[in-house]
This record gives sequence, C-alpha cells and structure tokens, in this order.
Amino acid sequence: MTVATAPSPSVTGSPVGGPSRRRRVLRWLLPLGPALVLLAIFLAGPILWSVYIAFTNETLTGSASVNSQFVGVANFVKLFGDPNFVNSFLLTFVFVIGSAVIGQNTLGLIIALLMRGRGRVTRSVVNGVVIAAWVMPEVVAAACWFSFLAEEGTLNTVLGVSQEWLYTAPMLAVILANVWRGTAFSMLVYSAALSEVPADLVEAAAVDGASPARRLLHITLPLIRRSIMANLMLITLQTLASFGLIYALTGGGPGTASQTTPLYMYEQAFRYFEIGYGSAIALVMLVIGALFSLVYLRLIKTEDA
Repeated sequence: MTVATAPSPSVTGSPVGGPSRRRRVLRWLLPLGPALVLLAIFLAGPILWSVYIAFTNETLTGSASVNSQFVGVANFVKLFGDPNFVNSFLLTFVFVIGSAVIGQNTLGLIIALLMRGRGRVTRSVVNGVVIAAWVMPEVVAAACWFSFLAEEGTLNTVLGVSQEWLYTAPMLAVILANVWRGTAFSMLVYSAALSEVPADLVEAAAVDGASPARRLLHITLPLIRRSIMANLMLITLQTLASFGLIYALTGGGPGTASQTTPLYMYEQAFRYFEIGYGSAIALVMLVIGALFSLVYLRLIKTEDA
C-alpha cells in the first residue's frame, strides 16, 4: 500500500514560512510608513538637494537663481584655494580643540570628580549653576559674556584696567564663553559614568597605597574610557557646528579674527547670496564631522578589542 506524502517545499517552489515572513515584515513597516515618508521628505530630501546644489552655481539673486548650471567640482576648487576659507577652517580647529576637547571635556570631568561623594546639597547647588548656563539660549549667553568682557564690563572693573577683550582676544573670548555654556553636558556624562565605577575597587587600591592620581589614571579613567570617547564625539560635533554664540558675541570679527567655518558659510550663502558655494562649504563640514565620528568610533572599537 502506497502512503501519500505532502509535497516538499522544493517541489512547490514556495519557501517554508515565506508568506508569514512577509506578513511580519508588513506588520512592522505599515505603522512606520508615515514616519519614513516624513523623514524622506523633510530630512533626506533637503540633504540630497543641498548636495546637488553644492555642484551648481545657484544663487539667491541674479540670473543664476533662475537658470543655475551644473559646474562640477568648481565650487570645491575655489573653496580650497580661498584663503578666507583656510583661515576659517584653522579658526574652527582651534575653537574645537580649545572649547570642546580641552575645555568642556576636561572641566566637565574635573567637576564630576570633585562632586563625587559630596553632600546632596553641594551637588544640587553646583549642578544647578552649571546646568543653568547650559540651558541658557545662545543669544542670552552671548549677552552675558559681552557684558563681562566689554570695555566697561565686569572683568575690567575687577581688574581695574581698560581693555576691549572682544577686539584684542576674540577667539579666546568665544572659547571661554562656549566652555562656560557647554561644560554641563560633559559633567552629566562623567557623573553618570563615575557612578558605575566600583567603589570597593578604588578603596582597595587606596588601601594598597595607590595615590589619588594613580587611582585616577589606572582605575577610574580606564573604566570610563567608553564614556570619554562618546562624550568627545558628541561635544566635538556640537562645537564644530556652533554658530549662534559666536555670531551674537563677535559676529566673526573684528574682521575675520573669529570667523569660524559656519560663520563663513553663512556669509557666503546669505550675505553674498552664493548658495552653491555655501552648500559646498556645508558639504565639506559634513565630511569633516563624519571623519571625526569615524575616528572616535574607531578608538572605541580599538579599546574594546
């Protein structure tokens, strides 16, 4: 007697679970459909359009605003031969290193270390003061520092001198202002990271005779290295794109003494109406930010290995 068997999946040509797998995919995609459409329209669309504009001679006024032409890499050739762009790039590098990598990162770590183990009232007061500067709008922060550094400001009154700091040391002024405003983020990141460091491990090292500096260098910092790299990546990208604080405080001046790349891009695109050239600058900044991110992510993976 012959026993009938069900056809195998290879005979029918339909993989096992195929329809159910498609249904599961559709069940996930259908609720996300409107969000994906909105992201495509309002995020991916403008980004792709800006990339295209960077390769044209588009302007806000004149004939090129109506009949823009594709010019290839002409904007980028002009860009890297422009001494004003080179100057703005160097100032941006100084601003990022001084404000983010050295200033915010180091000061945030120091405050977090000093607040470790302190009383609740002390932590609340210090955290409130530091975070108040962080949540303050950039224009208000710039006004505070203008009042502090102006010729008749608080600093000159305390020192008993007459010095226009915003003209004699504009980059130092904007670096200090950005450190003052942005340190809270690093402090919060490091406070959370330090809370995860085992206290018994630090205490054991202290019992063995390790000094506070050795405990910091050989125990605490290695244990929070991932938080350090993540914090550096975030504050670097944020500082790289900083615009409002510098624009409100110095306007990029005097002359171009504090004109970082975001301010130079704004000037070319919206003051001189060279949208194509300004988009090329923005695209270069995007690439630089991506390179910084890749370096930090690579460092994190290297440490994990």
